[in-house]
Amino acid sequence: MTIANYITIVSAVLATLLVLVQTRGASLGAGMGGGGEVNTVRRGSDKTIHNITIFVVVVFSASLVYNLF
Repeated sequence: MTIANYITIVSAVLATLLVLVQTRGASLGAGMGGGGEVNTVRRGSDKTIHNITIFVVVVFSASLVYNLF
């Protein structure tokens, strides 16, 4: 295995964990269009986790494209 494969695996696991950490109060009913309160502003650690998640997903995507060629 090359280092690119390790980067892909680690970034996939990190992205999964970071997405699961973000609670935002969205239950199954809210995902289906059910009622509930809508949060539009991210603040504090929630914003930091959101930004880190975006970065990790970009790294994951780039490593997948790199592994294709």
